[in-house]
Amino acid sequence: MTVLLFLVPISLVLLVLAIAAFAWAVRCGQFDDLDTPPLDLLGDDRAP
Repeated sequence: MTVLLFLVPISLVLLVLAIAAFAWAVRCGQFDDLDTPPLDLLGDDRAP
C-alpha cells in the first residue's frame, strides 16, 4: 500500500510532463501540416 504513495505522484508528474510536451509541440507548429510530409517521401529526387 505504501508503494501507491510513490506511484500516484510519479504518474501525475509524468502526466503533466506529457501534457506540457504536447502543448509545446502544438505551439511550435509540429501539427500544422499533416498532409505534405507523407507525400514528400513519394517524390523522386534525381540528381541532374
